[in-house]
Amino acid sequence: MKATRQLHELGQSLWLDNITRTLLDDGTLARYIADLSVTGLTSNPSIFDAAIGGGDAYDAAIQAKSQAGLAGEELFTELALEDLRRAADLFEPVFKATNHVDGWVSMEVSPLLAADTAGTIAAAKLIHEQGQRDNLFVKIPGTPEGVPAIEEAIFQGIPVNVTLLFSCAHYQAVAEAYMRGLERRLEAGLDAKVASVASLFISRWDVAANPQLPDDMRNTLGIAVGRQTYRAYRELLASPRWQKLAAAGAQPQRLLWASTGTKDPDASDTLYIGAFAAPDTINTMPEKTLLAFADHGELDGVMAVDGGDADAVLARVAAAGVDVDALALKLQQDGAAAFVKSWHQLLQRLVDKAGALSNGSRP
Repeated sequence: MKATRQLHELGQSLWLDNITRTLLDDGTLARYIADLSVTGLTSNPSIFDAAIGGGDAYDAAIQAKSQAGLAGEELFTELALEDLRRAADLFEPVFKATNHVDGWVSMEVSPLLAADTAGTIAAAKLIHEQGQRDNLFVKIPGTPEGVPAIEEAIFQGIPVNVTLLFSCAHYQAVAEAYMRGLERRLEAGLDAKVASVASLFISRWDVAANPQLPDDMRNTLGIAVGRQTYRAYRELLASPRWQKLAAAGAQPQRLLWASTGTKDPDASDTLYIGAFAAPDTINTMPEKTLLAFADHGELDGVMAVDGGDADAVLARVAAAGVDVDALALKLQQDGAAAFVKSWHQLLQRLVDKAGALSNGSRP
């Protein structure tokens, strides 16, 4: 049995952290679904920037939509949703078979809104309406300003993929927002079934901390933070507050492992896949990592519900001089800034492509 199938049988969803029109057009995504147990995907501005700039697959659509008067964010949204609707349709059988637990795709609100609660709520509502697919998550960053937007979006019935989480505290804040949104729905006489996932970023911890840690502790911080957060996730699902919501029909806000491509060339290329095998979670992985795990990946057992050695590792990291709380804040701020940079690059790429196409030249 392929390692990807083993993860699926364990109860973990394997999602692709990528989308391109070429993946859809040439049947690659369909093959990943059939052969590698892929049951969903995620996207972000960086992914779409690379996809649109990586060839001519989008040129005809850019030219046609530009001639129709679309530009900037409006043009990008239409291009992205065309891809995501097609992907959502490929995952619809899984979506239905799992009672809407799995089979999702994700579209992010503008990164420029990371510090704008009201703007984020309005953008999430618009994407939800334009998406026209029940299995489309709207991605909202778990920044301090994003947390109330998440609560309000859930209350309004908008499925949310919470992004840019880096710590257990970040996760707990958005889990609280999710539950408040559901509780408000019940108080208003609405149903409690609004889907959500909470995306914890892993590899960036180690990129940041490795230079400060002894060799025997390289690439241990991200895994420790994940284990600590998994323990909190399991504790929340066992809590009386959550059990009350579940009895009213709510489904768990599943924990999603993000940024699981290995950045250290001296480490295993499947490090963050085998280490994060855990039921009732999702691992969204870059295409290269997915193919590597399918080829030679191995499971390292199942993640312990009590967090395993997380506390001991975190204590050693702190003793080595790494301020984990301060680093979590910096990683979230840096992540938001990186998405803003990609967003500007993406919009400029669209301007350049549209201009070149209108002049009859190849971008």
